[in-house]
Amino acid sequence: MDGSEKPDAWKRWFRDHGSRLLLFSRQQTRSQADAEDVLQEAIVRLWRTAGCAPDSPPPSLPLAYTSIRHTAIDLARRNIRRTKREQKSDYLVDDSSEAQDWFGTASLEEKERNAAVASAIQELPEKFREVLTLKIWGDLTFAQIADTLNIPMNTAASRYRYALEGLRKSVKPSSF
Repeated sequence: MDGSEKPDAWKRWFRDHGSRLLLFSRQQTRSQADAEDVLQEAIVRLWRTAGCAPDSPPPSLPLAYTSIRHTAIDLARRNIRRTKREQKSDYLVDDSSEAQDWFGTASLEEKERNAAVASAIQELPEKFREVLTLKIWGDLTFAQIADTLNIPMNTAASRYRYALEGLRKSVKPSSF
């Protein structure tokens, strides 16, 4: 591989993994715009960590998920501080952005089923949602999920099982 092909490694990496990284980012934030900002900031952080060199290798997926998670936490903290400042100054912010459809466009029946599943996922506790998202859409192993979330591997596996159990209870296949 000559030097002219190496910068394309980041582009290929992002093309291959960008949608799943955005989905995880969306899971960690309150709006699509925040998710896109968090994803961009996390990727820039990773690139800077790699030395800002165009020929540096792209990061591993677990590291990318960890970076997204930490960036989302930072954003949430900034938002909390900003909201407190604004409330002190009697300035209220109306953030009425609507959640984007996770599952894309589909037939009416599929849209109804997708809406039911998306609603059921949102009702899961956050710790179960994170593991479910990383396992199914993030395509990570339980060991990688454990590293990403800084939890034991068995905890990651049990949270995944509990998430699936919760979805089975919430979404009845006979209702479609």
